[in-house]
Amino acid sequence: MARTDLASVGEVRCALREFLRYRWKEEPAQVAELLLSELVTNALIHTPHGAVVTVSMAPARLRVEVRDFVSGLPLSYVPDADDGTHGRGLLLVRSLADAWGVGAHALGKVVWFELDGARS
Repeated sequence: MARTDLASVGEVRCALREFLRYRWKEEPAQVAELLLSELVTNALIHTPHGAVVTVSMAPARLRVEVRDFVSGLPLSYVPDADDGTHGRGLLLVRSLADAWGVGAHALGKVVWFELDGARS
């Protein structure tokens, strides 16, 4: 996905939806789509070289990773009322994911989240 191609966010969501269609219940799958779109959008807006998405499943656990190619960890940001919709992506991830984190790599970083599909 290239930085300027924000239309790819919808394509990635659709691919995840198809992947989860017969594997997971609807509600956790929708949460996964939302969180994925937040992480991909952040990567495309804040980095110049696109992103790579990896999805893996264990019997009742989903892990989604979004890797970009820019060093430096994302800053924690608390939006105020004047920010409109800006700055809430990682807050959503923090609130809705069962686990999440950021891992630094030699070239870039991976922001990931996990959801427990058995909880719904």
